[in-house]
Amino acid sequence: MNKVHLLVADSHDSFVYNLVEILRKCPNCTFDVVATEHCSSLTLENYQGILLSPGPGHPEEVKGLMPLIARTVHTHSLFGVCLGHQALALHFGGRLLQMPHPLHGHAERLSIKEIEGHTLLEQLPADSSVGRYHSWCVAEESFPNVLEITATALSDGAIMAFRHKTLPLFGVQFHPESYLSPHGASIVQNWLAGL
Repeated sequence: MNKVHLLVADSHDSFVYNLVEILRKCPNCTFDVVATEHCSSLTLENYQGILLSPGPGHPEEVKGLMPLIARTVHTHSLFGVCLGHQALALHFGGRLLQMPHPLHGHAERLSIKEIEGHTLLEQLPADSSVGRYHSWCVAEESFPNVLEITATALSDGAIMAFRHKTLPLFGVQFHPESYLSPHGASIVQNWLAGL
């Protein structure tokens, strides 16, 4: 794998530095962590990929997040985690639903879809479990045609992962950095391998 330089767009979530720890263990990866609201002033040409971090609230409430996606969606590989996943779906015309029962620290088994080409979930065991920490989810009824679902939750069918059909854009609703996601580091490494 070639050396890659990443931007971690920090939306002020306590999990951000758990993701950073996964990146620190990747020998061919360097990165800068920048608060999302300060990303508008960055020169982005030196970054091969952008990790859109988890964060509290609704993506449209996070200063700088939606403009960052609009600026980079055609020029960079993006990996959205939880809030970042939701923001990517919103960018392409998706809608979010507030869940009747928020899930925070909930272990979930995935139903991984068989899809050709690069996905973040390649080579994961079929019954992989992940950690859910969210009160919003991407609505399946308004799911954008340019995206394809790569995994759903076994318990409630919620969209857990997607990718763009033609661009290197990926989202996961769950937290790969959580102790409830034993294969989470592999998911991050799969994204890095595609850069």
